[in-house]
Amino acid sequence: MNSMHQQRNPVGAIETVTRPFDPRRQRGASLLEAIAYLGVAAVVVLGAVSLLNGAFGSAKANQTSEEVVSLRTAVRKLYLGQTYGTDNNMNTALVAANVVPSTLTRGDAGSITNSWGGAVTVTGNTATFTISYAGLPKDVCMNVVSGASGWSSINQGNKKVESFPVKAADAEGVCNGTTNAVTFTAS
Repeated sequence: MNSMHQQRNPVGAIETVTRPFDPRRQRGASLLEAIAYLGVAAVVVLGAVSLLNGAFGSAKANQTSEEVVSLRTAVRKLYLGQTYGTDNNMNTALVAANVVPSTLTRGDAGSITNSWGGAVTVTGNTATFTISYAGLPKDVCMNVVSGASGWSSINQGNKKVESFPVKAADAEGVCNGTTNAVTFTAS
């Protein structure tokens, strides 16, 4: 392939000459190539970020489910063969027995906080107990509620489910806010 170039002849006049194309003479990328490269790179980065956000959301939902089930198991073990009493806050006993999952933050006077900064409160009611879990984002709440089993009921306000597995529409009814305070009841 040949290319056209202008150059000065020995007399000083400008003339157009044809030279054979030399790929070694072309160096670097053109502006259009650089823009195309940056565009493709941006699409790849955005895709990766989107996948990571989905993965982290799913991991948080799994962690929350494990925390609630772990608390349920700890209460049943700690109060084995006895009633749960009518203690307004069983957190102090759970913290003292060192059975609170390590992913939950323990504070002064038996307070327990989840990763969203919401309070986690375990309360006895003679034959049953409740675990109130506040601050759940809607997507995590729906995943936790729809995947729950082994509970007597799960509710938030006047929205309550008592049949398991929970249907997605029922989970959405319970998890109707952007942040949710869900109460799990077990016996």
